[in-house]
Amino acid sequence: MKTIQVYGSGCKNCTVTAERIRAAATELGIEIQLEKVTSLEAIMMAGVMSTPGVGIDGVVKHTGSVPSFEQVHELLTENVVA
Repeated sequence: MKTIQVYGSGCKNCTVTAERIRAAATELGIEIQLEKVTSLEAIMMAGVMSTPGVGIDGVVKHTGSVPSFEQVHELLTENVVA
């Protein structure tokens, strides 16, 4: 199971990012735990300077925009052993 963090204040872009991640995980059959990180301190400690940000297992992989479905698929399948 992957733990996915969505970093942001809870704005529309952050919400869309979380929905996209859930939809892609379901489509790919990947079990995830989605965490919404809204604390400004936690966002800054993660090194996210522009939201929304996406982290996978605590490593920031994307920042500054809503990732496309293709980007989400790539992030979720990165390092997956078939």
